[in-house]
Amino acid sequence: MTMSKTEKKNWQLQDGVQMDAATAGEVAKIACALKSLSVYAALAYEQDDVPADLQPLVDDGLEAMQKIFKW
Repeated sequence: MTMSKTEKKNWQLQDGVQMDAATAGEVAKIACALKSLSVYAALAYEQDDVPADLQPLVDDGLEAMQKIFKW
């Protein structure tokens, strides 16, 4: 799935990161999913039945994405 010309990206690659536009777009989708999961994890932590390792896992993914993208 590619980004149409009417869709505006809300990210750009960090300085020094080189990636073709199609790959960057696909990786950005993963990054957005991780950001959504982060919000979910934060909300879920307010409940008692959430696995203790969920937030650190999400945080690790977001940290990795910040090495690639500027938000």
